[in-house]
Amino acid sequence: MTPDPTPDLTLDLTQDVRELTAAIVDIESVSGAERPLADAVERALAALPHLTVERSGETVVARTGLGRAERVLIAGHLDTVPVAGNLPSRVEGDLLHGCGTSDMKAGVAVALRLAATVPAPNRDVTYVFYDCEEVEAERNGLNRVAREHPGWLAADFAVLMEPTDGVIEGGCQGTLRAEVAVTGKRSHSARSWFGVNAIHGIEPVLARLNAYEARRPVVDGLEYHEGLNAVGVRGGVAGNVIPDLCVVTVNYRFAPDLTVEQAQQHVREVFDGYEVTFTDAAPGARPGLTHPVAAAFAAAVGGTPRAKLGWTDVARFSALGVPAVNYGPGDPNLAHQQGEYVSLPKIVEGERAMRSWLTM
Repeated sequence: MTPDPTPDLTLDLTQDVRELTAAIVDIESVSGAERPLADAVERALAALPHLTVERSGETVVARTGLGRAERVLIAGHLDTVPVAGNLPSRVEGDLLHGCGTSDMKAGVAVALRLAATVPAPNRDVTYVFYDCEEVEAERNGLNRVAREHPGWLAADFAVLMEPTDGVIEGGCQGTLRAEVAVTGKRSHSARSWFGVNAIHGIEPVLARLNAYEARRPVVDGLEYHEGLNAVGVRGGVAGNVIPDLCVVTVNYRFAPDLTVEQAQQHVREVFDGYEVTFTDAAPGARPGLTHPVAAAFAAAVGGTPRAKLGWTDVARFSALGVPAVNYGPGDPNLAHQQGEYVSLPKIVEGERAMRSWLTM
């Protein structure tokens, strides 16, 4: 008989959130291999009579149906980057070490605890635990659900449990990449004066980048800090050839007051006179903190919200018309590191704050 490749792993959602986090971390779930963890999450949630549980691939969705006037959505991704000798988890003092502790299994543990122990929240809640966040966008579980089951993501407000060190981070920046081409004339390097060296010709492009002054716009009360930077250079034909083409790849991180089209136009203006080709882009998301439900969330969590200086899946919710924020107990600066860890008190505080929001 062929052994079951995905043994029945169990999660006890009644245990302390710190212990639950460790249990989730110890179920390896590198992107594309989330099934054992997704199965464990589905089994644990399906045992709760106050939730309706559905599944798409390795994404598990659980919803209350109390007929409340508002519905909020709490989401977290199950996958991690590849393990780097950092499993199983271990506790040292107030820190839990292990792959995915900060990004973002501590946040997943908080959401699962709420799903299990707040059966009658003051707002209806949809919990989404999804796959493949750490890899290319077309594999992202939220993308798939939005395409195949958009009604599952309907809500008035969403909280993405991304690591924010326990601080609300509103919205997210957009991002695009572009290639700026510099042309020349090919010749033998022994007779270079017959050619025009395209690699030498990128100097004005780099000068524009060095002189670039990034915007720091305030959007819905939060200050974003943009950036336009070279992230790659491609050129050269052979060791004895003057190259006739050199391409500088630039990355523009833009505030959510710009559309993708406006951001692309800005890049064209910066590199006026050069051939610019856009290779990818993703829109940002406004902070969403002006919505009454978001204001109640901010009041319950406390602290001073700040702008998310990066791109996250809140942009997917924004595209669906759902205002969203990032909030989680992990430290974003530790994400993807071999020595990744999370503060145990931060996990406890995260659960307390969100429980207050759903019960006060």
